[in-house]
Amino acid sequence: MEISMKVPSPGESISEVEIAAWLKADGDYVYQDEDIVEVDSDKATLGIPAEASGRLIITVPEGETVQVGEEICKIDTSAEAPAEAPKAATKEETPAVKPENTEKSTAKEAEKSAPQAQSHASGHPSPAASKMMAEKGLQAKDLEGSGPGGRITKQDVLAALAKGFSPQKDSLSRGTERKKMSMLRRKVAERLVSVKNETAMLTTFNEVDMTAIMDLRKAYKEAFGKKHDIGLGFMSFFTKAVTQALEAYPAVNAQIDGEEVIYHNYADIGIAVSTPKGLMVPVIRNAEALGLADIEKSIKDLAIKARDGKISIDEMTGGTFTITNGGVFGSLMSTPIINPPQVAILGMHKIQERPMVIDGKVEVRPMMYLALSYDHRIIDGKESVSFLVMVKDLLENPERMLFGGKKPEEVLLDL
Repeated sequence: MEISMKVPSPGESISEVEIAAWLKADGDYVYQDEDIVEVDSDKATLGIPAEASGRLIITVPEGETVQVGEEICKIDTSAEAPAEAPKAATKEETPAVKPENTEKSTAKEAEKSAPQAQSHASGHPSPAASKMMAEKGLQAKDLEGSGPGGRITKQDVLAALAKGFSPQKDSLSRGTERKKMSMLRRKVAERLVSVKNETAMLTTFNEVDMTAIMDLRKAYKEAFGKKHDIGLGFMSFFTKAVTQALEAYPAVNAQIDGEEVIYHNYADIGIAVSTPKGLMVPVIRNAEALGLADIEKSIKDLAIKARDGKISIDEMTGGTFTITNGGVFGSLMSTPIINPPQVAILGMHKIQERPMVIDGKVEVRPMMYLALSYDHRIIDGKESVSFLVMVKDLLENPERMLFGGKKPEEVLLDL
């Protein structure tokens, strides 16, 4: 009996996917609930498990685009499971002084000499390995995969680098390579172009003195890590500052729907993450209600899922505001592009020591440029500048985050 497997719906508004990689080869015996194929939508990568055990019959090759609900393979459930691998030679066949040791030795030799089971995943790098290979200039043909079905893992890349392997750069080459853009990359390209064409996007800049935040992290980083089992980074401070500024300037947290403006009384903050498949923006729900530790944990969990290609569609939709950090790549200043249907995005940048005039004296301070891109159709210049100034003030005076943006003495005096 043959079972037809169709593409499940990855989420609302997604009508088609692309076959990214078959994890099993045509004709392989597969077991129920094991992932056999990865598909790319315009938002995330989805692994599809086998619906039954049997022989795999692939009907759609890698790289093809298929509609949700369309057949991609069949499983012949009448096929018999493969027999177990033959056991090592018995002591009668290979007599020795210590038969038990000889048996173990024979098994080890057989394991070493036996070729690894090959599948359609052979030579395909995992997302983490792919990113590292791109950074180091390595090609899949230069590596041998040790993962399931011969898949290249991050450990395989590290092992090759540890042995001193490096791509040949001595010989000149003028070759070219043509690759089809992934569905995710194509969608990102479409959205970026539409933002430029359909919004009145402007960017305002400011700079923040990171001394207070850096001193706070230095003083409490170890204690924070011990209590919460998570590192204390900069992103949690920025997220907290942003949520308070959004409460004061709700238009920055809104969106346009036709001729209406939708204001949100919550802050779902998207954190832009660079992944091997492109830029993804997982969302922290109700960030305004979270403490720094919970924000750090959410960021870490979502970033790992995004980089490993295991993040769900729901975890990347519905954000009301986005933060992106180009500083981790060394960017000193940029103009981030709005993530629609949101109307604003905050860009963080590299922390760089610069001479600043403080109370009439020149001092060296760790400074960061901030950039707020916003849709001028709904956000006026005064609101955008005031929002960014409030974020700056909260970061330079982190104790104000406890008092809704006010100084402690202002709260005491009810000002």
